[in-house]
Amino acid sequence: MMNIILFDNPKTRIKLLPFTFVRPIADIRVGIFKIYEKWEKAFNAETSFLTEEYLQGKFPLKHGADQYYINGSLCPNPFLIQKIQELKDGQGLVSGEDLLVLHTSEKFDHLDAEPGDFEKIEVPAEEVTLIKHPWEIFTHNREQIMLDFEVVTKGRISHHIEDPHTVVYGRANIFVEEGVEVRASILNAQKGPIYIGKNAVIEEGVIIQGTCAIGEGTRINMGAKIREDCSFGPHCKIGGEINNSVVFGYSNKAHDGYLGNSVVGEWCNLGADTNNSNLKNNYGPVRIWSYKERKYVSTEQQFCGMMMADYCKAGINTMFNTGTVVGVSAHIFGGGFPPKHIPSFAWGAIDSNEVANLDKMIEIAERVFARRKADFTEHDRQILQKVFELSKFDRM
Repeated sequence: MMNIILFDNPKTRIKLLPFTFVRPIADIRVGIFKIYEKWEKAFNAETSFLTEEYLQGKFPLKHGADQYYINGSLCPNPFLIQKIQELKDGQGLVSGEDLLVLHTSEKFDHLDAEPGDFEKIEVPAEEVTLIKHPWEIFTHNREQIMLDFEVVTKGRISHHIEDPHTVVYGRANIFVEEGVEVRASILNAQKGPIYIGKNAVIEEGVIIQGTCAIGEGTRINMGAKIREDCSFGPHCKIGGEINNSVVFGYSNKAHDGYLGNSVVGEWCNLGADTNNSNLKNNYGPVRIWSYKERKYVSTEQQFCGMMMADYCKAGINTMFNTGTVVGVSAHIFGGGFPPKHIPSFAWGAIDSNEVANLDKMIEIAERVFARRKADFTEHDRQILQKVFELSKFDRM
């Protein structure tokens, strides 16, 4: 069995903040699966992580006799899978200046390690999908849903939608896992596939357009309008109108309100009638806060909404402007538009510079985990404590 280690490129890690504050790059969800899950399914093998030291407790590193170090921001496809299978010890795949894969008996245990000389095999750029910026999570979501759909459905038969009042278009492009409930809804997979995970619930009056991925145990609330290219991880509560957005998992956007061209981390809650803008009044490219550059940078995207990290809460009627970036465990409420850059552990009204109490944030996280019958571990606690320290510069 292959020993796959998914490594973080340090330059990419900082570009993908705030999402990589609490996870390795390969724990990011794009398409149906997280990146590491894609590789595990590609090679029927477990993966481990080479990431920041404070994350290694939760995301351990496991060496073997030899290893395949794979760039954690790289998404697999059939071409890459074949090329990796052909690699000999001492060979690697590269694309321009990016190391994609290295097959070696060497054992690296820190991110700054420089591999020795190895035979470089260049991969055509058109065969490479690297998630290097937060907005690329949603811009690549359609293609990744389609690739993941082929993988997860190959050789399998979908469960039937029994409800006689549900209207289905493009039935061949819809795959339903066991335990799914669908009532009086419209599923349109004519433009792309729809995947519905185990024990998901689609309530009355929901409209879903493909491509779309709905994770295990996720509930789509009645009357929701799910437009193209959306992914929801496991155990989310989803409502209102959503377009081309990725919600990692265990998060709630349960009420009316619009979410478009956005990414929401895990364990977040958006209050009733929370909305975001995804288009500037002048139709120009959207700029967002860059943790690497310490300034606003262009996404070169006409449509770009909100990037919200894990553990965040937004009060009712919160209005997020185009290209807003929200750090870890920020709690936002009050009238008007919040700033376009909201630091980690921000607390309070729009004009407030108050900082959340770390112990209180950990207590809330424990309570939220317990509601989902999940364990908030000592590793989770230590990660939040470390992020609180790392993000101090952001609140100055």
